[in-house]
Amino acid sequence: MRGWVCACCGRWQVSIERISGRYLYRLVRYYPTEVGGGRNVLGEVGTVDALERLLRARTPLTLADLREAA
Repeated sequence: MRGWVCACCGRWQVSIERISGRYLYRLVRYYPTEVGGGRNVLGEVGTVDALERLLRARTPLTLADLREAA
């Protein structure tokens, strides 16, 4: 499934998976290759409300800052 990525820099990404009929939203921060690359999974939640709380707690973003990934 498609996910969301931040419109400002593209380092923050939310992937969406459907597992056993339920959606799982995974928040990931990607690091640029200049500093070694890689990614860090910041959390996985089951609802959009929980995703919004996770974004507020772990990132400088809100849901409004995300756009659909290509």
